[in-house]
Amino acid sequence: MSKTNTNKAGVVHKPFGMKDRLGYMFGDFGNDFFFIMASSFLTVFYTNVLGISGAVVGTLFLTSRCIDAFTDIGMGRLIDRAAAHADGRYRVWIKRMMIPVVCSGVLLFVPWVAHLPMAARIVYVFITYILWGSFMYTSINIPYGSMASVITDDPVHRASLSTFRSLGAAFAGTIVGSLTPQIIYVTDASGQSVMDGGRVFLVACIFAILALICYTLCYKWSSERIVMDTEAQVKQSPIELVKSLVSNRALISYIVAAILLLLSSMLASSMNMYLYMDYFNNITAMSLAGLMMTGCTLILAPFSGKITKKFGKKEAATASLLFSAVMYALIFTLKIKDAYVFLGFLFLANLGSGIFQLMGWAFISDIIDYQTLKTGSADGGTVYGVYSFARKLGQALAGGLGGFALTWIGYQSSVAGVAVTQAQSTLNGIYAISTAVPAICYFAVAMILMFWYPLSKKNLEAMQVELKKRANTAA
Repeated sequence: MSKTNTNKAGVVHKPFGMKDRLGYMFGDFGNDFFFIMASSFLTVFYTNVLGISGAVVGTLFLTSRCIDAFTDIGMGRLIDRAAAHADGRYRVWIKRMMIPVVCSGVLLFVPWVAHLPMAARIVYVFITYILWGSFMYTSINIPYGSMASVITDDPVHRASLSTFRSLGAAFAGTIVGSLTPQIIYVTDASGQSVMDGGRVFLVACIFAILALICYTLCYKWSSERIVMDTEAQVKQSPIELVKSLVSNRALISYIVAAILLLLSSMLASSMNMYLYMDYFNNITAMSLAGLMMTGCTLILAPFSGKITKKFGKKEAATASLLFSAVMYALIFTLKIKDAYVFLGFLFLANLGSGIFQLMGWAFISDIIDYQTLKTGSADGGTVYGVYSFARKLGQALAGGLGGFALTWIGYQSSVAGVAVTQAQSTLNGIYAISTAVPAICYFAVAMILMFWYPLSKKNLEAMQVELKKRANTAA
């Protein structure tokens, strides 16, 4: 193999290698510092530090997701139709937007807003959250997610990019999930753990610096080798595009599955703060739960490719999610009181769902190929934009329902670090939401994959044969 190759734009690159894998991994590493922090801690920050009600927080998240319907898909269309830049069609956006995205992320966690009148606090959180989530994060995440298709066209290499992206998310999850609670929570005079707003802001500033380093490495170490010929593509009108997306059974079924999956994981993640803080009163266990998630990913990563190759993504994911659903149902039934016993059962449940998590980005690559097969048009950015919107919708539903659920079960918000002792019925409600929701959602996603999602192992093999035949005919 030659040491370099040249793409259609005449740019010379080294062959695909470990540097590309690591560069792509650092992209999600950088993204997830604020994505996971916002998903895990922002609801608690809003309710317990800024003193905003759960219902208002839920309204904020749902409003933002309505805006995302336009920004996510619009960004996807923009990069699909834009001419290639000297820095690549997708990489250039990482360079352009990495500073704005981390600055907007820091603005989410300014504790001094708590001193403003309530109306001003609400206006502030609406402006800063929509700025970060709907505009800044979108402008870097959509290009990053679409970039895998132009780093390499080798299916094996693309699968490795998906694995390394999952590893990047896992490493970010370890830092955010396990270390952050040890820093941002303090013990008050009554012995209860409360969130310290000043410490949250300090952590956000540190994460901003780390995210900038990760984005820089992603930009420096990744190479776009595939230049899409936009002139040679089938041109679809907006109406034709919408029709093709709506009729894409693989895309629609996976979107529904993604919403349910994120509803489960993000709602459980946001509720876990209250679960360990109020139900178990054990912040150390919360940190161990974050480490355990990363441990599951590291354990499963070497085997995910072999499992996929032998059984197929659809088949393996369905079985693993059914196992997780059973484990969460068992946890719900047992009403566990000891945090460490709870973590033991949770580890087994995470082994099942972790297999599907590692395969997730490979599903998207298959769906993009399926769209190309159906339409003859390369709409990877648009497909990813639609999927990204679905992911944010799932996150919003989780955060929104989490806020409404807190109000429904009678959770009492604390202000300025003054803890409130929750009623036993409220604690029982926190536990029920944290365990029953994942059991129901994982079972539902397994059923969707089994009966609705069309790309079985056999169908994927036939699709790849047809795509190769078309490519050879065009050449």
